[in-house]
Amino acid sequence: MAEEGERIVRPKRIFINNLESYVARNIGQYLSSCVSGASLEEAEEGAEEEERSVQEAASGGTRAGLLQVVGSLAEPSDKKLHFALESYVVMSLLYSAHSSALCTGRSERSSGAENSCCTISSRDELLRHLLESDVIVYNVTEDPTQIEEASWAVSALFTEIENFESQKLFILISSVLTWARSRPLDPDDPEIPFTEDDYRRRKCHLNFKDHLSVEKLVIKMGKSNKSKFSTYVIASGVPYGAEEGILHTIFKEAWMGETPALSIYGDGQNIVPMIHIADLAGVVQNIVDHRPRTHYLVAVDDAVHTLEDVVKCISAHLGPGKAQKVSKEAAFLNKELTQLDIDHLLVNLRMEAVFLKENFNIHWVSQSGIVENIESVIKEYKQSRGLLPVRLCVLGPPAAGKTTVSKMLCKKYKLHHIHIKDVITEAIDKLERLVKAPPEEEEEEGDEGPEAWQELLDGVRENMEQNGGRLDDSYVIRFMREKLKSMPCQNQGYVLDGYPKTYEQAKELFRSEEGEEEEESRSKAPRFDTTITPDFVISLDAPDEFLKNRVINLPESTVAGTHYSQDRFLRALATFRDLNTEDETVLNYFDEAEIHPLHIDVSKDDDLEYRAIIKQITKEVGEPRNYGLTPEELAELEKKQAEESLTRKAERMAELSRLESEEEAEKIARWEEWNSRLEEVKRQEHEMLEAQSVPLRNYLMKNVMPTLIEGLNECCKVRPDDPVDYLAEYLFKRNPQIE
Repeated sequence: MAEEGERIVRPKRIFINNLESYVARNIGQYLSSCVSGASLEEAEEGAEEEERSVQEAASGGTRAGLLQVVGSLAEPSDKKLHFALESYVVMSLLYSAHSSALCTGRSERSSGAENSCCTISSRDELLRHLLESDVIVYNVTEDPTQIEEASWAVSALFTEIENFESQKLFILISSVLTWARSRPLDPDDPEIPFTEDDYRRRKCHLNFKDHLSVEKLVIKMGKSNKSKFSTYVIASGVPYGAEEGILHTIFKEAWMGETPALSIYGDGQNIVPMIHIADLAGVVQNIVDHRPRTHYLVAVDDAVHTLEDVVKCISAHLGPGKAQKVSKEAAFLNKELTQLDIDHLLVNLRMEAVFLKENFNIHWVSQSGIVENIESVIKEYKQSRGLLPVRLCVLGPPAAGKTTVSKMLCKKYKLHHIHIKDVITEAIDKLERLVKAPPEEEEEEGDEGPEAWQELLDGVRENMEQNGGRLDDSYVIRFMREKLKSMPCQNQGYVLDGYPKTYEQAKELFRSEEGEEEEESRSKAPRFDTTITPDFVISLDAPDEFLKNRVINLPESTVAGTHYSQDRFLRALATFRDLNTEDETVLNYFDEAEIHPLHIDVSKDDDLEYRAIIKQITKEVGEPRNYGLTPEELAELEKKQAEESLTRKAERMAELSRLESEEEAEKIARWEEWNSRLEEVKRQEHEMLEAQSVPLRNYLMKNVMPTLIEGLNECCKVRPDDPVDYLAEYLFKRNPQIE
């Protein structure tokens, strides 16, 4: 028997549809780390309990009372859902009108270390899995095709009430868009928010009539026998957090930084009810534990943010820092936005989740909304999507190939190429633009006014005139820091090309702004700003003779007017060697900062395409940590590959044709040569026969032909009946040998 006071909790089995979808996956992952009944405890105790559960789940441990998550998948996937105890691939045939007659009821179970997965091919089999669960959660906010399945599931469960061994819960996660056309509670005060108590007055968006129908069906099915079957509907705000759902398009556009401003569709004054995905999961957990009497709940956070507020906030903390208003119709031109996404972004509703705040014990992640918690939301987004910046620094002597390698790394990892000359040019252009810009734009760029920008610009120009076109380190480092601190470099990362060159430049460029008053001894590890300091340093090494020969062999057109001219190159090479013979070199700085450089000798493989070098760097750095190819880039790549394939095929056909032509010509040549030799043989045989026949002819002319001619003459005179016999007799009688 259990000790007195110890609570024995039977683990609940929770079924969730479409586990691979954004909402279902995050809710399932959240619930799999929860203990049954944890939300009934006090806030502090519940938080500690939940933290312990998460730690045990992360370490692979099991604990009595942990919720068991199972669910369906829309299609097979090689990616395992480690939080799910079981998953079932539901065939599309399942929801056709004649599925019962067509399906075989057979399931194929595949082995899996983490969870088991099988294919369901009949409604009866799916119903069996639903009946095995204590709680059934259906999310219809992302895939409208799931509405029919949810309607069938709640109806099928209702018909099996009498066979229930214990009470079952059916939770439908729907959308606040079923309220989109609801009339204000008070026409004179449109700011009064809707609450759960007003759900009977709701009027849905025209594209969400099916959602409203299934909501009504679910509520109806739970009224007849609540002790056996309770049903709940959650009107969820637009979910955000983790890898993002509907807001992912905006987050991705901001992170990519390919547009000067994020788009605000319409006037942007529409209020979008929202909720963090973890808080939505907490609502589901509380329903499972509390089983409240209210069966229709609104799940939104406390914020009242407009679309403009949200987009500007994302742009300021993740993107270009600017937002622009465009027409609502422009949303349809964005290929990554679906009709469902557009409907949610353009909704205009004031809603308040009164019941949640008063009755549920939710450990809110973002109760105050996305704007107030944007930094943590962006951190979640980057971690969930694996969007980690790759910061590289390529150093080495002149002509070692730093710029070539840097550009190749930028292309492979989709990074920003940071070259000192380009940074200075860009900074001066920006200063000139700010000096001439209207006051509004100046304020957006920073706190400094036009006088400060003009003063800085004048100082830069004067410094360059005094130094023969070069800038002092103070200006260069300032511009470099601004570039490395820019949002594109913070998001994707960068490749520093040949800079910094000295220990002091590195120390000043990467210094940490926190605790500057504390002077650090160089014997200690330098304090550096982790947001801009490179993660990997690549040092391209080569002997002087190799570098000189490489420059000598460059085309004259390439060398003319560049630092590869003889005097400039030799001077730059000597300067580099001088700077790297002291104890405090730029590589020493990175060693002290525990960023040990990767040394690559480029002279061992003088490949102008640097294939081996890039392969070695890739092995050290790892795979890219950003988005893959866009559909357009993928189409372009496929087109390029197809063109290359056609070119290779044409080249192979041309080569084959050339070989066939050569073979035919060779065959004809051999035939002509054979015929020529045959004619020569015949001529030689004829001459030989002619030579051999001369004695015989002479003998015949002397001994045979005279007698034969006489016989023929006699035969003509006599005209015998048998000329042949007569001639033969004549020749016999006058044979000279007989005579």
